[in-house]
Amino acid sequence: MTAAPTLLTNIRVPGCAEVQRLWLDAAGIVQSIEPMSQTFDRLPPPQLRMIDLQGDWLSLGGVDLQINGALGLAFPDVQANDRDRLVAICRLLWEQGVDAFTPTLVTSSIAQLRQAIEAIADFMAQPLQPRHAKVLGLHLEGPCLAESKRGAHPQEYLQPLTVEVLSEICGDRLAQIRIVTLAPELDPTGEAIAWLRQQGVIVSLGHTQATAEQAQAAFEQGATMVTHAFNAMPPLHHRQPGLLGAALTTDTVAAGVIADGQHIDPIMLKLLLRAGEGDRRLFLVSDALAPLGLPDGRYPWDERQITVTDGTCRLDDGTLAGTTLQLLAGVQNLVRWQICTPETAIALATLAPLRALGVDWSDPRLLYLSRPVCQLLRWHQAETGELTWQRLCENDELPTPASI
Repeated sequence: MTAAPTLLTNIRVPGCAEVQRLWLDAAGIVQSIEPMSQTFDRLPPPQLRMIDLQGDWLSLGGVDLQINGALGLAFPDVQANDRDRLVAICRLLWEQGVDAFTPTLVTSSIAQLRQAIEAIADFMAQPLQPRHAKVLGLHLEGPCLAESKRGAHPQEYLQPLTVEVLSEICGDRLAQIRIVTLAPELDPTGEAIAWLRQQGVIVSLGHTQATAEQAQAAFEQGATMVTHAFNAMPPLHHRQPGLLGAALTTDTVAAGVIADGQHIDPIMLKLLLRAGEGDRRLFLVSDALAPLGLPDGRYPWDERQITVTDGTCRLDDGTLAGTTLQLLAGVQNLVRWQICTPETAIALATLAPLRALGVDWSDPRLLYLSRPVCQLLRWHQAETGELTWQRLCENDELPTPASI
């Protein structure tokens, strides 16, 4: 088929009230996006093709800010010779609708963390292969966590929260560290949080016993995120609101949530979404472990073993360790459980993580400009209510850039 400009009509875009139309050039690159009600300000180019998306949603790809590994490789175990395995993971995530992610390093020895940071930072410096998810930077989930809320994190590798410890772990790779999860009560002075913010690192509170007062102090010092809300923190209590109560009443804070039905009961998810104003201050994460992309079964996890049953990962003592949940499966779960609209659910996995990273999407249409068609997802809700998605480039009628 000869390449030609394309006009997509009758599309819904998360974050936009009106039905939109989108212009692609002959190479399949987004040129503009505008309301269907807007008068044409140009003559249609010759050989223009028009495709009616019939009210389906069009979104960016998913962004996963908490993913611990895939295809049998845990990110803390990454070594310099694991490039091919990282490439395979990036390809898998792209096939699962994820365009970008922050490999998450759980608590390990400082030597092991440094090795993984070096290897992944070197991988980030290499050109991104076509149709592969992009590494946005590293997420250090630990080791400066509260012992009583460590969950599946090994106790022997927990560290005090000091600038010296953080500096030793990060070395000269601070520019590649995007997020650090920590327990703020371990540093009452706030020196560590202030130092991380000075380095441009996003601070997320998690695996913590912090009171509401301690959490609020951390937010005032620059923390802007909460790691897997409700998990590894005090429960939301009417007399002791704790970290979650402070987070939900602070406009500058966004919380990650896992929508697998195991980490948070759907009723509490609905409560979170209402309190967190939907996709404004919440975002979806997978919290997927190394068995992501593999069948259920028993797998090694550091020096221990985890058992994966129906996508839920547990240690031998029953401790919940994570999931093998695909990020976009969480979107589908939210709609299936009737917790929110498809538009909100889609935004929670695509736009909301970008906002948590500091990206302005007051007009989300601007984020579509100059993107190749391969980076767009088409979502359709059947009469049964089931929500499905596909890469827009899987439509044979559309031009697809060969290099994307």
